[in-house]
Amino acid sequence: AALIDGLIDRHGGRIVKVMGDGLLLEFPSVVNAAHCAIEFQTGMAARNEAVDEDHRIIFRIGINLGDIIIEGDDILGDGVNIAARLQEIAAPGGIAISARVHEDIQDRLETDFEDTGEQSLKNIARPVRVWQWTAENKAAPVAVDEALQLPSKSSIVVLPFNNMSGAGEQDYFSDGITEDITTELSRYSELFVIARNTAFTYKGQNHNILEIAQELGVHFVLEGSVRKAGDRVRINAQLIDGQNGSHLWAERFDGGIEEIFDLQDEVTHQVVSATVPQIAEAELARMRRGERIFDAAYDLAWQARGDLVQSGRQSDPALLDVAKEKSRQAIAMNERCLAAYATLCIAYWVGMLRAWTDDPEETLRLLDQTARKYVSLNPNDHFAHFSGGLAHMMSGRGPDAIRNMRHSNSLNPNDTFVLSILANVEAHMGHFDEAKAHAEQSIRRNPKGTLDTGSAYLALSQVAYVEDGEKFRHFAEMAIQHDPTAPLRRAMMIAHAVEIGDETLLQEHWQHLNRVAPRFLADRLENRENRFYHAEAPNERILAALEKVDLSNGALKSDYLKSD
Repeated sequence: AALIDGLIDRHGGRIVKVMGDGLLLEFPSVVNAAHCAIEFQTGMAARNEAVDEDHRIIFRIGINLGDIIIEGDDILGDGVNIAARLQEIAAPGGIAISARVHEDIQDRLETDFEDTGEQSLKNIARPVRVWQWTAENKAAPVAVDEALQLPSKSSIVVLPFNNMSGAGEQDYFSDGITEDITTELSRYSELFVIARNTAFTYKGQNHNILEIAQELGVHFVLEGSVRKAGDRVRINAQLIDGQNGSHLWAERFDGGIEEIFDLQDEVTHQVVSATVPQIAEAELARMRRGERIFDAAYDLAWQARGDLVQSGRQSDPALLDVAKEKSRQAIAMNERCLAAYATLCIAYWVGMLRAWTDDPEETLRLLDQTARKYVSLNPNDHFAHFSGGLAHMMSGRGPDAIRNMRHSNSLNPNDTFVLSILANVEAHMGHFDEAKAHAEQSIRRNPKGTLDTGSAYLALSQVAYVEDGEKFRHFAEMAIQHDPTAPLRRAMMIAHAVEIGDETLLQEHWQHLNRVAPRFLADRLENRENRFYHAEAPNERILAALEKVDLSNGALKSDYLKSD
């Protein structure tokens, strides 16, 4: 029990229910599930070596990825049924997985699964292609002088954090941080993460970062250290470009020894939340320099992401169209290029947000269609479900948007962009307590972020506009500071300026908004279904303020000018 309980917890799983001598487990990703299963079966094999054959405990494991039905704490459906049947045909002490699982985990584990072809499973209508693992399948370790090719995805290894305390009993803490960060990074389907077993072969060595990156075939290396002094703990972490050795990000964390496990959890989430955007920035810089490091489809997808980012920074709808076209080209080259689906969904969403589309209904249809395809390709990709939430959000289906985005957050709680947009939708729907909690969580985890932190401050300003007008301006200014081109923030500041009678403030924000999205206010006033808030009172309050603005010049209409 101690073995399986510890592994389930380490890999982010949960026990759904106990069934006789078996368990039904749920994991945030198939990579986590496979790691847990392999480590468990390997551990049981080692334990059984010291036990008489008649007294050995041997398990079979089945892993599947598929649709489920949630009923309270239980899960049901074909996805569960297939996993149960796979368990039945697994070799004693082995693991059987479906083809969908194998497709997601191949090249992400240092072990081999044997293709046993299509199998007819009891009470399952169609044959299922099955891959089997046994302890004999474990791959030999990679030789030190055998360099691996860089994968198409961005790739990273988390090296064991160095215990600087000089006390071996503190290894559990430094090792735990390393394992937790590795597990949490694995939740991002766009990342190729070297497994902990390989990373720990470098423990205690004086290593050359560039050599390790070359040996493992990774773009980035995350390393760190832990030092205990008295009742205080200091943790340092740094992200290094494995291609040139440059330091991309570094941070220091301090805490008390009495709260060491809370500190471990906080450090893990903050490191992961900060690391992933830094990796994206580094990859975009490579694209701008013309350094091709991906296959053709992913190369185009990263170019599209760069164009998407620049379209926002430069307020250039033409660049957004380029991003959409490159994303579609990448998908045409490789239908499973998930990075292209992610960029395309965001591009459609941004076009609607900024009123950069001549046909919002068609853009919404394309967003919904693309998000559905994205989810079908990888139901375990958190950003796919988030993209579906964006489609619901733009359709005015707030509860569905929240459901999708909360599911996305449950699959990957480290994505602060998802957290911040979820907070925006919750604020829009009047769920102010949840919106504040998620916005503050996003800012806490990634305080130096740009888009995500700005969106989190926008959510706080949405709440403050209704609940606490004195705080509104501070939060709105922080939101604008992080993204000066976002139109909704300017529109809310314009409404605020009208309400307090500050014509200078009104003119300042109208001029900015008129440059980046000249149709935004007119569209909102003409199409009142495109609401600022779901609730009638705050929505009508903003519209009433905006109706007092002359949209041709940003001045107060003469009917509303104060008399001397």
